[in-house]
Amino acid sequence: MRRRTMIHRQCHSAKVSPRPNVHHRSMGQKCRAYILVALLVLLSSHAIALDLPEGPVILVVSGKVGHTNVGNEAHFDKAMLEALTQHETLTHTPWYDGEVRFSGPLGRDILEAVGAEGESLRVVALNDYASTLPISDFENFDVILAMQANGKTLRVRDHGPLFVIYPFDQYPELLNEEILSRSVWQVKRIDIN
Repeated sequence: MRRRTMIHRQCHSAKVSPRPNVHHRSMGQKCRAYILVALLVLLSSHAIALDLPEGPVILVVSGKVGHTNVGNEAHFDKAMLEALTQHETLTHTPWYDGEVRFSGPLGRDILEAVGAEGESLRVVALNDYASTLPISDFENFDVILAMQANGKTLRVRDHGPLFVIYPFDQYPELLNEEILSRSVWQVKRIDIN
C-alpha cells in the first residue's frame, strides 16, 4: 500500500526545479506523456474500421487493406460508394453506342478508403471473370467504378452494379485489348495484392 501511494504521489505531484534555467517536467506531465505515446502506438498499430454497410453489399475489397469493417475485408453497400466523391467520365466504349456519361467513385478513392497497400488489383465479376490491373492505372488515370450511365443506375443487365471505366476519349492510347480486358463489368470484388 505504501508503494502504491508513493507512485501515486510521484505521478501527481509537481516538483519545482532547484535550478531555474533547467526545465524539468513534473512526474504528472511525464506520466501523461507516456500514456499519450502508448495510446498513439496502440491506435496506429490497429486497422481503422469503416462503417458497416446498412444495405445489400455490392462490393467487397480484400487483401492488403488497412481499413476494414467485416473481418479482414471492406464491404460497401450502394450508399457507402455514393458517399465517396462521384466523378463523371464522358467517353465512347465498345460496349455502348455513342458517347456515354458514366459516373461513380474514382478507383483511387476506393483504394484510399480501404487503406490499400498493394501493387496490383484482381477485379472479379459476378460471373467470376477476373482481370488483374496494376494499381498505377488508378493512380495515373481517372478510372471510375461506374454506378450510372447517362444518369441511370447500372443494373446487372446493363453491366452493373459496378463497371470499371477508363477515360478512353481523353486517352485514346488506352483503347487497346489489354486495357479493354481490364474494364470489368458486374464487379463484385477487388483483391489487393
